[in-house]
Amino acid sequence: MYAVQALRLALAQINSVVGDLAGNSAAIVEWTVRAAHDGANMVVFPEMALTGYPVEDLALRPSFAATSARALAELASALDKAGCGDRIVVVGYLDRDAEGSRNSAAVIVDGRVVARYDKHSLPTYRVFDEARYFAPGSTLTIMAVNGLRVGVVVCEDIWQSGGSVAGYAGAGVDMLVCLNASPFEQGKDAVRRSIVERRATEIGVPIAYVNVVGGQDELVFDGASFFIGGDGSTVGRSPQFVEHLLIVDVDAPADPRPDALAVPGWSIDRISLPDLAVGGWQRAVPLLAELACDQEQVWGALVTGLRDYVHKNGFRSVALGLSGGIDSAVVAAIAVDALGSDAVHGVSMPSTFSSEHSRTDAEDLASRTGIHFRVEPIAAMVACYVDQLDLTGLAEENIQARCRGMVLMALSNTFGHLVLATGNKSELAVGYSTIYGDAVGGFAPIKDVPKSLVWELARWRNSSAAARGDIPPIPESSIDKPPSAELRPGQLDTDSLPDYDELDAILFRYVDHDQGFEDIVAAGFDAAVVADTLRKVDASEYKRRQYPIGSKVTSRAFGRDRRMPITNGWRDYPV
Repeated sequence: MYAVQALRLALAQINSVVGDLAGNSAAIVEWTVRAAHDGANMVVFPEMALTGYPVEDLALRPSFAATSARALAELASALDKAGCGDRIVVVGYLDRDAEGSRNSAAVIVDGRVVARYDKHSLPTYRVFDEARYFAPGSTLTIMAVNGLRVGVVVCEDIWQSGGSVAGYAGAGVDMLVCLNASPFEQGKDAVRRSIVERRATEIGVPIAYVNVVGGQDELVFDGASFFIGGDGSTVGRSPQFVEHLLIVDVDAPADPRPDALAVPGWSIDRISLPDLAVGGWQRAVPLLAELACDQEQVWGALVTGLRDYVHKNGFRSVALGLSGGIDSAVVAAIAVDALGSDAVHGVSMPSTFSSEHSRTDAEDLASRTGIHFRVEPIAAMVACYVDQLDLTGLAEENIQARCRGMVLMALSNTFGHLVLATGNKSELAVGYSTIYGDAVGGFAPIKDVPKSLVWELARWRNSSAAARGDIPPIPESSIDKPPSAELRPGQLDTDSLPDYDELDAILFRYVDHDQGFEDIVAAGFDAAVVADTLRKVDASEYKRRQYPIGSKVTSRAFGRDRRMPITNGWRDYPV
């Protein structure tokens, strides 16, 4: 039972940049000052907020870890100089000792680091490879302040039953703060909250969960920080995809549990901090941000991922080919939302086989969104290759895509644009793209978006614009017409692929969930279609390795999330 107001807690959901320790430190000071103005006594920042996350092989460089340690000491001093020395600041950073690098959380008070906690559970699944980089911790860090005992955990620690969470329960704590860098994927927010609700009710104390926000290469972090009561209720929640400060007042327990002298398997570092003034508060009403629909969440992730990749890597503009089709239209709309129309350059590159409606749809999209638009016909360029090399069939088809790729890269070299590839997950899965053609570029915004979801996003984006009284950015004809690469007369995607709803359902089972041929056929799919699809997926691995990175939004993205050998003789389907 909680009765006496003990702390005003601030969860600082910030956007760090990997490797920019000076910039990240300045942001931590700025957000701590904001929290102090809101009366917060304790400010908690995300996992590795000082270094950015994931640092990948930077963690293996002793010089980087040493710089992180120095930056932490300098941060403590900067917080004190900014008038926040009397605040408790918990911040994630990279440490290193004789056993290796550590994914750590530091406790800063009065201009100095008074304690640290090292992440115990190191994930090695999906996009994570932390056992490669970090040594696990074995110490529980408990802060005692204003009659409240606060434990610190980092991300994966909260996902594992037992472990440090159970250790804290045995040691006797009144609240846990959990520092996170948990990437976005569809449905992830609900899963996170379910896990934390379970841990909170298991140990009977509140858990404050702060998550980083922003894009880092192919990962997007959505924030969505929250505070869960000891009964599993959601007390407060931050919005997704924006920096935010969540303020929550925390009471001290009326009947505190006794401290345990020892917990098997753990050492305990108990830190007694000076009492903090709490008088005169008016109880804060924590924000309880509404959850967006699935399409809006995915759109927010794609916009955030592209925006941060462009800005954090120093680009000022992007270019993409506008075919008049749905994929390039959606990518253009994402780019406009991420960067503004003046930073987006669309290029129509009609060939002999481009339909008139494709040309006009591209122009219509440019008019609706206000992006820069130019037309660069490629028919003469293609003819040079076709005539000189006597190309026919697939070679003649692919040279069109490669000429378009050359045009885009030439414009990139001339004007400094980052070229955006416009392929979707379904096409990449089955190799329905031209390497060195439509696969050129520095970033692929919808690389992890199945084709069926591309259509959903287009319809959602148009309807949301209409609801606000804005012009829908995507021409209806781009949404409604049958998809085609337009590399030969009358070509349609369905000439060589099943209907996209069927294809995506098969790919979801094979790519996202590792189901085999027999399981997929048993789910009701035609055996010949399944075998052909799986054969195409496996044969296209070499193409995907050379494709630009793009934001992860599904449960299993191509790239670091799914690592299959290119040279691979194993098959579980008829060949």
